Amino acid sequence: MFAFNSSKILIHKQANRRQVNGPFYGIVPVLKSNISPIWRPFQLIEIKTSGPLKTTVKTPPSKSYTNRALLIAALAEGESVVENPLFSDDTHFMCQALKDYGVSAEKEENAFRIKRPESQLGAPQNEIYVGNAGTTMRFLTTFACLAKGESKLTGDERMLERPIGDLLACLQSLGVNAKADLGNQCPPLTIQGGSVRGGEAGLAGNKSSQYLTSVLQCAPYFDQDTQINIVGELTSKSYIDITLEVMAAFGVSIENNDYRQFSVKAGQKYKPRVYRVEGDASSASYFIAAAAVSGGEVTVTGLNPNSVQGDIKFADVMAQMGCEVEKKPDSIIVRGGPLKGIHVDMNNMPDTAQTLAVAALFAEGETVITGIANLKIKETDRIEALATELSRLGAEVKAGSDFLLIKPGKYRSAEIETYNDHRMAMSFALAGLKIPGIQIKNPQCVGKSFPDFFDRFQEMYE
Repeated sequence: MFAFNSSKILIHKQANRRQVNGPFYGIVPVLKSNISPIWRPFQLIEIKTSGPLKTTVKTPPSKSYTNRALLIAALAEGESVVENPLFSDDTHFMCQALKDYGVSAEKEENAFRIKRPESQLGAPQNEIYVGNAGTTMRFLTTFACLAKGESKLTGDERMLERPIGDLLACLQSLGVNAKADLGNQCPPLTIQGGSVRGGEAGLAGNKSSQYLTSVLQCAPYFDQDTQINIVGELTSKSYIDITLEVMAAFGVSIENNDYRQFSVKAGQKYKPRVYRVEGDASSASYFIAAAAVSGGEVTVTGLNPNSVQGDIKFADVMAQMGCEVEKKPDSIIVRGGPLKGIHVDMNNMPDTAQTLAVAALFAEGETVITGIANLKIKETDRIEALATELSRLGAEVKAGSDFLLIKPGKYRSAEIETYNDHRMAMSFALAGLKIPGIQIKNPQCVGKSFPDFFDRFQEMYE
């Protein structure tokens, strides 16, 4: 095992500062600057290679469930407690925005306590900034329609490039005055709120399921019954299953006609409750793949193997590649074996496509990943980013608008550009288990969904 021979290493992760005295195993911070390292973030983390791992890792709570539960609790009439939530950048932006709308959103040790104001929701005076939190931006777009007054929503540079025009068009069909300020169908947005007429509208389904989730969550509070007709094929259906599950848990039902038509009765009200968030299957994928890449055994706890999360089936994808998978009521055990390339449609689990792409580096034969067109409008253009970084490592990669083809090659060390995308950082950390000299740039970007990822990753070595 590698020991970093320094008398003192200073690590800065978000607002938390801690001193770590060597030895420091597994993950090595690397400074690429002549500036004093005191209390400044590391620009690179180097991942140290590993033999077969044998470890147990607890997965963090689900970001998807947390943000849905927060927004729905903010519409319920009474106080709700969201237990076991994910505390991350994205959920922070959601809570802060809800507070701006007058909702009481108090963070506790392992919960959020949410209560909407007794009067009608009102638009805040300030512009709401959500960074690059896609769920927060999209969910708030319809939520803002229910708040009296004018709302302005914006985000970071990448958020201002992420399209939202299909959602705006749907809301306009339902009687809302909502527009993209720059006329490019992307944020920043201006929304005139107070009420939503409801009725029937079409919504393109091929870019993001978050548009539909945004409308459905708020539809019970529209003036009329609402019917949303999906134009084309709906992508990422499993995320709609999550939406319907959380809405049902808070007392609202929806009629789902084969994911092509959704009907919501007006006048339904969310009921306040204590709601517990389940483990995040997307985050679990990195540790499941760690077993595959290292040829070891990893037990991932805190999971519901019967979850409606599409990403829970990532373990089945690893089984197709050659791993042994055992599912228990609260965990999944993965034992690595010789990996083989596969052809797989990842449309229903797009957030694990990057994890699979990196695992494919160590499989015999080519791996073809399809059904990933919507990756182009995520935190970065993930198809292009994957093709670039996999090639940097020595793989042969072909990329198209909806696919990646990956052939293993002769590997070399590299500094991995993360494009400020949390899933690029976490997935390419896996490459470092086998390839010496893998360094991850801007590791702090994992704060978006998994702030202590590198802590848990390092624990696998110990």
